[in-house]
Amino acid sequence: MQVLTQMTSETYKFDLSIGILPLKRRGAISYDSSDQTALYIRMLGACVIFKQLFSRDVRVRSQVGFEPERRGSHPYLGVDFRTLHSRAESAGSIPARRIRRLFSFQRHLLSSRLLRGAPHLNPLHILDEDYCGQAKCMLEKVGSWNFDIFLFDRLTNGNSLVFLTFHLLSQYGLIELFQLDMVKVRRFLVLVQEDYHNQNPYHNAVHAADVTQAMHCYLREPKLAQSLTSFDILLGLLAAATHDLDHPGVNQPFLIKTNHYLAALYRNTSVLENHHWRSAVGLLRETELFSHLPAEDSLSIERQLGSLILATDISRQNEYLSRFRTHLDENDLNLGNASHRHFVLQMALKCADICNPCRPWELSKQWSEKVTEEFFHQGDIEKKLKLEISPLCDSEANTIASVQIGFMTYVVEPLFAEWARFSDTRLSQTMLGHLGLNKASWSTMEPEASGSSEDGESDPARSSEEPSSRALTQGSPES
Repeated sequence: MQVLTQMTSETYKFDLSIGILPLKRRGAISYDSSDQTALYIRMLGACVIFKQLFSRDVRVRSQVGFEPERRGSHPYLGVDFRTLHSRAESAGSIPARRIRRLFSFQRHLLSSRLLRGAPHLNPLHILDEDYCGQAKCMLEKVGSWNFDIFLFDRLTNGNSLVFLTFHLLSQYGLIELFQLDMVKVRRFLVLVQEDYHNQNPYHNAVHAADVTQAMHCYLREPKLAQSLTSFDILLGLLAAATHDLDHPGVNQPFLIKTNHYLAALYRNTSVLENHHWRSAVGLLRETELFSHLPAEDSLSIERQLGSLILATDISRQNEYLSRFRTHLDENDLNLGNASHRHFVLQMALKCADICNPCRPWELSKQWSEKVTEEFFHQGDIEKKLKLEISPLCDSEANTIASVQIGFMTYVVEPLFAEWARFSDTRLSQTMLGHLGLNKASWSTMEPEASGSSEDGESDPARSSEEPSSRALTQGSPES
């Protein structure tokens, strides 16, 4: 494989199979191709430039048919969503994200050499290979509901979404079946991961990877595994990986009351979900992932991808849940029908998006802390801007326990109870079991909450308002 890269006024050639031509130069730095450490550092310089060229504020572009995004809709926009949740780095320290990128690029060089059967030339790879081996062992159990996405993200140096999604696409045989270009697939996944704001405590690439892994677990359930087509599986995995793409770390009400241009662009309706969808389509077209397919097939993929992502809008939770319940009551779901299969995929994605309370306590607790941190940070921003504080975002009026108990009671339990009716399997019972245990654990940390929740029917007002507050909670709410 040959790579030709042109930077500024100089031309820099290298061939990964034979190494660098002797004594190359960039700026005031010269290096010898026999020095593998220098080569590695030199390549890292190229990587940084590539990242700068690829990175964008948002990937909705006029060239692919969507209105370009603009800044400055409201005076509050001194707040940059890309740094909204970031913490200041100590003087002289190297940002963790940069370190992850350096290791990620090192792994890219290693994998490129391995694909060509080239021998190892650098002892720097030894530690990296060890982590690769552990990550590979974890992927062998990617269908386990106890899969620890946090550990997997560390083992892949912050590249869990790329590695996991690529593995699943390969495992299902989708790359070969749809004749996808592996280079384009890799580039698409890298750009998707880059467009998640990893400064967000919750709505970041790790959450997307977690949802993708959960979606894989649901796709393997007997009813779905026997009925879904390869096209359905492809859509489900892509939707899970991109469902929160470019999430700003705040919810829809925040965008609306600050007159953000996205709210105006999508007329205050499913603002974030529409943005996630359009951003995903922008990347599909930018990478030309499906350019080899007939135009109508590509457009169909884009439309159905949008239908899945839009289903994660929590403001439509009751609409989807009622329809699902009706189908189950009347026993008329026909998975031989394409529209019914698509609806089941929508429900599966909704479950995957908010499945954190159904994970084992060690994982669920981490997610609960992260999502509440993001809510409370939004509340702090609203206080500074003298805006009305959104529900569940006031750290003085809410606790992690109270937020989670309400979310589990009014959002998660009704959805997963119906899912268990549809797919009454060991996995469904396991999820409901974890949900009950986790709710009990939070109740012990919030004694007054358990007392109030026992009132049940005497609090209809709270019950009716809870779905909208989902916009501030877990996973993809308003995402």
